[in-house]
Amino acid sequence: MSHPAGDDVASPPLRQETSNLSDYTVDSTSTFVNTPSSAVTPGSPIHHRTGYRRLASFNDQDTAYHSPAHSPKPSGNLQEQGLGIKNLKPLPSASPDGRSNANTPASSNPLLSPPLVQSRRDRPVEGQIRGVHGDWDDDFARPDAYQPFIADPETEQLRKQNTRPTVQSFEPSEPWCKTREKFQHGRGNWLAVSVLTLSAYSTAMSGLWLGVAIAKPRFGHGIAHSGRLSPQTATVIATAVAKSIELSFVTVFVTFLGQVLSRRALIKRSKGITISEMAMRQWVMQPGTMITHWETVRYAALTFLGLIAMLGALTAMLYTTASDALVAPKLKMGNLEHRVLYGKVATSFANEPYIQKNCQTPISDTTDPDYSGSTCIALEHSGQAYHNYMQYLANWTSIIDTGRGSDDLTQRPVPLAMLYDNTTVQGSWISGVNLTDISQMYSTSNYSRVVTNVTMAMPHAGVFGAMRDPVNNIMQPQDLEGLGQYDVQASVPSPVTNVICASMQRQELAPIVYSEWPMGNGTAANLTGWPVGFNIPTYPDWLNSTPVDDLFEFGEKYGRRPPVFPKLPTPYNTVLNATGWFADSIYLLATSATGEYTMCSLRASLTTKCSTRYSASLSGGSMNAHCEDLGDELAYTNSSRNATDGVINKDWAVVAAEWGRALSLNAGITDGAASNARLLSQLIPTTPALDPSLPSIAEALAVLSACTLLLSSSDSPFIHFWNYSTTVTTLEEPQYQGFRAAFRYKDYTSGGNQRWQGVFYVVLALTFVTNLFCLIFFVVRRGLVTDFIEPQNLFSLSLNSPPSHALDGACGSGPEGEQLIMNWHIKMDQEREHFYIENGQGPPPSKRRPTRPLDFEMDTNPIVNTYTKLSSRHSSLL
Repeated sequence: MSHPAGDDVASPPLRQETSNLSDYTVDSTSTFVNTPSSAVTPGSPIHHRTGYRRLASFNDQDTAYHSPAHSPKPSGNLQEQGLGIKNLKPLPSASPDGRSNANTPASSNPLLSPPLVQSRRDRPVEGQIRGVHGDWDDDFARPDAYQPFIADPETEQLRKQNTRPTVQSFEPSEPWCKTREKFQHGRGNWLAVSVLTLSAYSTAMSGLWLGVAIAKPRFGHGIAHSGRLSPQTATVIATAVAKSIELSFVTVFVTFLGQVLSRRALIKRSKGITISEMAMRQWVMQPGTMITHWETVRYAALTFLGLIAMLGALTAMLYTTASDALVAPKLKMGNLEHRVLYGKVATSFANEPYIQKNCQTPISDTTDPDYSGSTCIALEHSGQAYHNYMQYLANWTSIIDTGRGSDDLTQRPVPLAMLYDNTTVQGSWISGVNLTDISQMYSTSNYSRVVTNVTMAMPHAGVFGAMRDPVNNIMQPQDLEGLGQYDVQASVPSPVTNVICASMQRQELAPIVYSEWPMGNGTAANLTGWPVGFNIPTYPDWLNSTPVDDLFEFGEKYGRRPPVFPKLPTPYNTVLNATGWFADSIYLLATSATGEYTMCSLRASLTTKCSTRYSASLSGGSMNAHCEDLGDELAYTNSSRNATDGVINKDWAVVAAEWGRALSLNAGITDGAASNARLLSQLIPTTPALDPSLPSIAEALAVLSACTLLLSSSDSPFIHFWNYSTTVTTLEEPQYQGFRAAFRYKDYTSGGNQRWQGVFYVVLALTFVTNLFCLIFFVVRRGLVTDFIEPQNLFSLSLNSPPSHALDGACGSGPEGEQLIMNWHIKMDQEREHFYIENGQGPPPSKRRPTRPLDFEMDTNPIVNTYTKLSSRHSSLL
């Protein structure tokens, strides 16, 4: 029922006394959502936002819709359905007589509306009803909910004629939402500058990160325990930078999505945007929503922009992991590098005086000027030799127990040694002649001789010092808190020992045994001073010949005199000859348990057939001689093709003489029956072939002499000859000498440790490409428009937009199904500068009320001009 204007109608109470709502007005800053039926009393009229219609939470196609001016009075049991959102403020308390203490409706208080009067909307005009949604022909016909929000002068009158202020009203405090600020900002705007700066940073750093992952730089001493950065600090920095790239990428990419969707929604000719596309920003910011809200992914992921958003979400989610896998520094063994390394040279090979001088002993030359050095080196020889020998015999024991022995020299246990107490040294057997053939060659019809010929190579000990020299700038294990490691293969000559043993009869030995000479009378008197005081012919006398001169290369044609032994040793004993004039070898005569005699020669040289390999870690190192490998490019023969192989070194015989005496190899001169001599005599072979279950005496002597080769090669040249002064074999100041080498070392480097980690290159590459694309987009667009997809902007836009039946039933549980793919446009009432969002499937433009502003208005209103330009553009691929 309506009342004429000016009637004094008492205002009804604002709420029932039994209502649970507090006193609020529509201008309150407090917002809440409730079911209107809980606050509306039966029989009270239902009020709606002026020009809009409240939609039901259910889709009832038979419900009649009426304009606010023609809404029939509801029955007593009618309850309005649906959820609403309200802006509420406490109302002034009422007086005891029922009147409000606030100003009367006729006052200027905007919180209360004046009494309802008859509106021109209630009267048909020439058979038509004119409403807020446009004109329609039939009285009380359902207005088209898809009409845009259009205001007319009657709206203001209707607002003033409302007689029942109530918390259910959706009416705004102002007739229209007129935008306060421009919705497009140029490049100089702080937001545009911030986004462009973040985009440039994210693009540059993601490109740098991708480049680092591809280049896999090695940081060397830059990241080390004593370097510029500790490993822990470097890891934290890498993680922090990766996180900053990820965060800036997310910010830039979400802004890019908002710009693309907002611009598309503003363009009239575009397809608009869908709710599922609006949710794409959540994919990036909250990747879990792709699972919890899978329907949006189902509809939007197949579009071009949806695919970009999906990839962006995945890269943002995995970027830090990809950085940790491919960019963050981690310990890794590098690739093999070929370069020239340098080591110090201080002496020639096998320089006995230099070796004794550098032997560590508390007894100085002052205290014992004659024997201080020799005593020290004798102890070192015996200690090292026996240690190596026991390790070798232990390996043989294991082979005998398992029955894995072989008569092939290269397949038998290798020589072992120890260098500086922390490096295990492994020698190599060099294949020689066929023992059966050579034995037959030197046999007679009356005597079958057994000949054993073995050659053992050891690595060049000077490589150990070269790898630790600062001049080579190689990371040491201790530089990386004990986690470092390196491997090197050096193209240097290797010292070798050749041992030849041959069984002999007593009469064959008589020419070279002093006690068997006529002047010896079958015995050797006063052997404590041997050979001093004995009438032994000197050079150039070549002494007596033997049946094995060609085997041992005795005689004038070989330039080598045979040895002379003081006596024939008794069983389980050995005697030694190491005092020959200009001798390049030492000789050993042993007697087996059965009385069989065997003579052995030992001589050393440098071979070109090998290279030295060395690996080091904090727990120790290993060094070995790698020989007779035709595919070894670093074999010394490939570095010095003119080098002669196997030139006998005479200086080594002096070193070996001290070694032999230290090992009691000459104890048989007094029938000393040394334990070492007993074991050696038990290893004398009885057949012209190597025994698969027992080492030979030749192999045992070679292993025992391994320590002499390591001492002889320490601080010696890395070439096969002494290339300094011919008169001086020791340098006052060590000199650097280069050699070819291939090495790799462990340090902190970028790049994955596992092959499967290569999949993360896709993440780094996609992040960089996406960043670059976004940067180009922001540069080309020259500014930003309001991101209507941001929650606060979308909320304001939706709250000031007409309701739409396209979202029937979605106000309580959210949109679903086809509602997620309906197109929406953002439009502007250019007369009132009001923005609103509207479903894109509205009536044709001919039925819309024309709202195009006049030309002079467009020229003077920058907001309208900007909207007109943007909305008139063609839709892009995005």
